[in-house]
Formats: sequence, structure tokens, C-alpha cells
Amino acid sequence: MERFGLIGYPLKHSFSPKIHKRLGSWPYELHPLQPEELGPFLQAGEFSGLNVTLPYKTAVIPYCTELSPIAQRIGSVNTILRRPDGTLYGHNTDYDGLRGLLEQAGLAREFMGRKVLVLGSGGASLTARTVAQDFGAGEVVVISRSGPDHYGNLDRHADARFILNTTPVGMYPNTGKAPLDLKLFPLCRGVCDIVYNPARTQLMLDAQRLDIPAVGGLGMLVGQAKAAAELFLDQTLESGLVSSITREIQNETENMVLIGMPGCGKSTVGRALADRTGRRLVDVDQELERELGCTIPDFFAQKGEAAFRRAESNMLAQFCRESGLVIACGGGAVTVPENIGVMRQNGRLIYLRRPLEELPIEGRPVSQSRPLEELFAQRRPLYESAADITVDNVQVEQAAADIWKEWTR
Repeated sequence: MERFGLIGYPLKHSFSPKIHKRLGSWPYELHPLQPEELGPFLQAGEFSGLNVTLPYKTAVIPYCTELSPIAQRIGSVNTILRRPDGTLYGHNTDYDGLRGLLEQAGLAREFMGRKVLVLGSGGASLTARTVAQDFGAGEVVVISRSGPDHYGNLDRHADARFILNTTPVGMYPNTGKAPLDLKLFPLCRGVCDIVYNPARTQLMLDAQRLDIPAVGGLGMLVGQAKAAAELFLDQTLESGLVSSITREIQNETENMVLIGMPGCGKSTVGRALADRTGRRLVDVDQELERELGCTIPDFFAQKGEAAFRRAESNMLAQFCRESGLVIACGGGAVTVPENIGVMRQNGRLIYLRRPLEELPIEGRPVSQSRPLEELFAQRRPLYESAADITVDNVQVEQAAADIWKEWTR
């Protein structure tokens, strides 16, 4: 039986098994290997084909009897085929994935004749440099922790027009971090972060705030997987698979984040969505009461709103970096600007609307502290600007159905 898989470390949260199941290169297993296990595993040869990820894209090369021309040129291998005689053939499909991602996003034109910064110096960096060169970049500068171009002298490259991140900075579970400050690059016209979990890294969120086009690594992951599966299966697969599988993975893994006025039904609609989709529901207010050891009205009375918002932000940071959840947020979560990026890093925001006259205020300290019309006037622009999807909650099951329709559109 054909056996495929992925080697690297760590691998716990890899999307590759989901993707290869859809591509037909199955069964597909994860093999998290320590450095001393790499050689014996490859030499044992109990596989038909492998993908290779961090930190082994260059370490596997000595075990390959032959490299493809593109793998030789790049000096990095992310796909290994075990041939009938037992020898290993090394190839690089990351090139196909990254090139296709940038072309699909309309960003390839930003390279021609311009300075490109590649963050990181590992195997993925080698691929990124080659793609940038093939797109006609005028200069490709590698930024690493040491060497002539590093994070301490970025001012030398303020004229960079494109930034490609190949480091794991900002990757799950250490989200919320960016490898550099994009404000240092006033001429930047494009950002690509090959990290795919979270869906939107801090670098991407920073780019979006500065109106810089940015793309994440999921499309690259699917694109390289398709190219690898074609090698494994020795057949050409349908070209549209990359975009369709990317959408499917996004729909499955991104959090459904419900925002809206207190009492608009986020918890009840969230429960209906969880039942419909098989997802776990996280009710942020309930989680806060469990952690704080008291009700939210009591906490407001004892500590005040500012202390509550800090606790709420910490709770959002904990859950919003996860994948595939339904998250019912408190009504005031959008009033802290930093929360929007936290919620968006791995999710789409769904604004749930309900007529003001139907909103209950009992047990809701903020709603009781001022006229509801005044509170709504303050928050409505925040909900609307943050929302990716807007749905009216007239009836719970219908609202859940409307959200699912928009989610999968």
C-alpha cells in the first residue's frame, strides 16, 4: 500500500493531512522527528513519498540519491519520492506553491526591478529568494539574526518594496508577534507571510492597517501539496483544486466570531451554530465568570470597567488564537482597538443585529449605565467596521442558517 506523510518538528497542528486526503495522496501520516531520528527514518524507507518541513529542508539532502533541477538550484528539498529501487529523489514543490500564491494574489508584479526583503535564512528562505529572482526582483536582501543584514540595521533597507517572511515568528501558538515594524518601510507595496496558522499573522494584520496588500501561507501550503501529490501519484490533478481546497480549509479552521450589542443573541445563535457545524462554542462572558470567580456585574461593581476590559482582552487572546471555534464575544469587546486584530487573526467577525427594543438590559452593567440608544450610537460604527458578515437575529435558527450561508459563499 502507498504510504505518504510529513516529517519535521513540531507537527501537532499541521493542516497537511486534511489537504492530502482531498488530493488523494492518502493515507498521510505526521512524523515529528528529533534530529537524531531523521537519518534512521529516511534509511528505513517505510514510506512511498514524504513532504519535509522545518527544520529539515536542507538536512534531508545528503540522503537523496538525486535532486530535481529546481531542488538543486534552490538548495532545499520539501518533497521526497521513494523510487522502486529504494533510492530517494528530492524535489522542491514549495517553489510551485509560493509562485502560485503570489500570482493568484496579484502580487507578482510588485517584484520587477525592486528591492525585496526575505526574512529568515532557512530552507524556506532559499525558495523565497529563487521565486523573487524569477519574478525579476532588482535586489533580494536576506534579513537574519546575524550577518551583514540583520534586524538591528533595517534602516538600511527602508526603500524595500516587498517583504517575504519565511521565519516562524507569529506562528501558532506564539501569535501576536511580528518579525519587524512595517512602519519602517514607507515604500512597501506588498507583504507575504508563509505562516498559515494563524490565518492572519500579526505581520499581515499590521500590513492591512497600513493599507499594504498582504497574503498568508495557506494557499502556498495547498499549492505545494498539490504539486507533491502529483509526484506521489504520478498524475496531473485538476488546477482548480488549489483554490477550492484553500476555501474549504479556511471555512473549517477559521473561528466564527460573533460580535454585537449586549443581549443581541450571540450566545444562543452561537449554540445553534455549534450544533449545526459540530464546532465547540466558547462563550467569552461565561469563561470570564468562571475565571474571575464571580458574576460580571459583581466584577464591574468591585473593580470597574477598565479592569474588566483587561481581563476580557486576555481571555480573547487565549481563545482567538485557536482554530475552528464558535466564539461569542461580549458586547463591548470591539471598544478595545487591539481586540479586533486578536479576533481577526484566526477568524471572521460576524455582526449580529437585533432591534433595540428587543435587547434585554437586566444583568448587563454597561447597558444599564446609560440610555441604550446612546450606547448603540457609540458602538454601531465599531461593529460595522469590524464585521466580515452581518446578519439579523430575528429567529435563532434562521440567523444561524443565514450565517452559514454567508460563511460558505
